[in-house]
Amino acid sequence: MRAVWLKEFGGPEVLVAGDAPDPVPAPGQALIEVAFANITFVETQFRAGGGGPFRAELPMIPGNGVGGVISAVGDGVDLGLIGKRVVTSTGGSGAYAQRVAVAADSVFEVPDGLALDAAVAILADGRTATALVTAARIQPGERVLVEAAAGGVGGLVVQLAKAAGAEVVGAAGGPAKAEHVRGRGADLAVDYREPDWAAKAGEVDVVFDGVGGEIGTTAFGLLRPGGRMLIYGLSSGSWTEVSDEDAAARGVTVIQNLGGQAEMRAFTESALADAAAGRLEPLIGQRFPLERAADAHAVMQSRGALGKTLLEV
Repeated sequence: MRAVWLKEFGGPEVLVAGDAPDPVPAPGQALIEVAFANITFVETQFRAGGGGPFRAELPMIPGNGVGGVISAVGDGVDLGLIGKRVVTSTGGSGAYAQRVAVAADSVFEVPDGLALDAAVAILADGRTATALVTAARIQPGERVLVEAAAGGVGGLVVQLAKAAGAEVVGAAGGPAKAEHVRGRGADLAVDYREPDWAAKAGEVDVVFDGVGGEIGTTAFGLLRPGGRMLIYGLSSGSWTEVSDEDAAARGVTVIQNLGGQAEMRAFTESALADAAAGRLEPLIGQRFPLERAADAHAVMQSRGALGKTLLEV
C-alpha cells in the first residue's frame, strides 16, 4: 500500500510518500480502507520535533484520525462490521496510509446522511468542541471569547456556543480570518495580530483558549469575576500559564480536564449526531492527496489554513 513516512523530525519536507506493508487485522481489530485522514496542528508540532501527546519510534507512519470502510476483521470481531463506514483515532500513528488496522471497539459508525469527509472533520474537533462547551456551562446571554475561531475546533465552538445562547467574540490571526469568523456566525470578530485586539473584544465570561502564550495570557485578563477559562491548545508553541493564586484573586475558574475515555466517546457520538442532524457544520478548508502530506503540513504551519485540513487517500 501507499503511505507517508516520517523517518526524521524536521520541516514538512521530511514527510515522504512511499510503499508500506499492508496491515493485517489481529484478533480484536478491524481493517479500514482509508478514504480520508485528518490532520491536526498537534501533528505538525510532533513532526517538527517529536513533542506533544504522541510517542513513537522512527521511522513511522504518522497520523491519528481516519475515515473509511471496514474491509476485514480479526478473530473475535463481529463480521457485521465489514462494509460499515467508520471513523476512528489510531493512537497517533498509521493514519497517513491507504489502510490501517485498529481496535474494533474504537470505531464509530458514521450516521446515515453524514458524508464521510465531514465525519472525519468532526471526529477530533467535534469531540473537543463538544467537551469544551459542556465543561464551560454557558448560560444564555453570557459573552464568550473563542481563540483561533477560524480553525477546526474554534469554528465548531462558535457554533455550539451560539446554540447555547452566548454572545460570541471570535478571535483569529489576520483580517481575512477575522472576516471568515464573522461570516461563520460570530457576533464580533477581532484580529489578535492587532495590538488593540483585547480592547475591541471587551470583557467576557468565558475564554476558550486554544492558542496559549501571550494571546492566552491577554485573554485571561478579559475575564469577569466568576468567569471560566478553558485551556486546551498551544498553537502559539506554549501553554497559557495561570497560577491558582491569580485565578483565585480574579474569581476565575481554570478548566483543563475535559473528561476520561468514556466521556470522550460520548462527546464524539454527540458531535457526529449533531453533524448528521445539521446542528454542527465542519468547514473543510483544505484538501490534499495523500502523496502531498508535506504540502498539507506546510499550509497548516504557515497559519494559512481555514477550518479543517484533510488528506484524500
